[in-house]
Amino acid sequence: MGEAIRILHVFGELNRGGAETMVMNIYRNIDRNRVQFDFIVHTKKKGSYEEEIHQLGGNIYRVPKYEGYNHIDYKKKWELFLQSHDEFKIIHGHVRSTASIYLKVAKKQGLITIAHSHSTSNGSGLTAIVKDIFQKPIKKIADYFFAASAASGKWLFGDEIIESNNFFIVKNAIQTTDFSFDVDLRKQIRDKYKVSDSLVFGHVGRFTEAKNHEFLIQVFNEVKDKNSQALLWLIGVGELENRVKKLVAELELEGSVFFFEERTDVNELMQAMDIFIFPSIFEGLGIVAIEAQASGLLTIVSESIPEEANITDLFKRLSLNDAPQKWAKRILEFESIQNREGYSTEIVNAGFDIENVAQKIEGFYLECYSDLGEKI
Repeated sequence: MGEAIRILHVFGELNRGGAETMVMNIYRNIDRNRVQFDFIVHTKKKGSYEEEIHQLGGNIYRVPKYEGYNHIDYKKKWELFLQSHDEFKIIHGHVRSTASIYLKVAKKQGLITIAHSHSTSNGSGLTAIVKDIFQKPIKKIADYFFAASAASGKWLFGDEIIESNNFFIVKNAIQTTDFSFDVDLRKQIRDKYKVSDSLVFGHVGRFTEAKNHEFLIQVFNEVKDKNSQALLWLIGVGELENRVKKLVAELELEGSVFFFEERTDVNELMQAMDIFIFPSIFEGLGIVAIEAQASGLLTIVSESIPEEANITDLFKRLSLNDAPQKWAKRILEFESIQNREGYSTEIVNAGFDIENVAQKIEGFYLECYSDLGEKI
């Protein structure tokens, strides 16, 4: 066998978002002597995963962020990049807003093209409308179509594509052993943060409109009125973080809501939590809801979370049409989980263990190369 084949993954940035985390989980578990990942991003800022990518043998390239006015230059940069990097035969696009540009360029240069849907909405406003328009041609350009769930596939690609043989649901798998409940670790983390007697609520996600942090804070405010021992841990960063901090201050919750920023030990922090709340406005899947269930956490989600994330009896849906008061009442009515062990096994049995998914993706890439007549 010769050198490893190299797959080019396209991202906006390489921070700890759901899509990036999913690909990194796969990257850590493939045979990197056979398949290697390289990444191209739309930012000059160093991302959280960049150091690890280099350690794993990957390269990171950069193109300008698409601004509209630089349409010609953006396309030209892609043409020049791919012309100077003939080692790539497969491009895997996770940036849908400009995929109709870079996947088209790649296809003209003979690459196999993959479009991957990780969401079910572009949000709202003018930017969302522009993105909706730009992503429409993707279904006519890409060779293969991946999605985190049936809903995210249908949203981006439409019924005809998701019923075709070129559409695949790629489960946002996790390293289940990292999240398996450990009673000793739970005590250690709770002692470390001095929360032994507290009811700890948790949330993991970027501070964006989609994650609905302000609603979450309103819900927690109602919970706090009913249980003075309640605390809320928020893990993540994002452009709306200061707005959320302002709301926390207005509600006089500074001593009860803690901002953990971006973390590499989410699995350990989940051990110390009691209840996970995930009231997103939209999600492609919601990988953190899978992680929470693997940890044995009661997982309270909005109705926007796809059915594929509903794996265990820990998974409870509430409607965003209901007021924060009703959410708080329902959350406190759910029975506490007495035995958190064993839930990670349910996640494995549902097909969300990373080793199995990584093996399938690796096989897919190798088969694509074989179809091209490339020597592997």
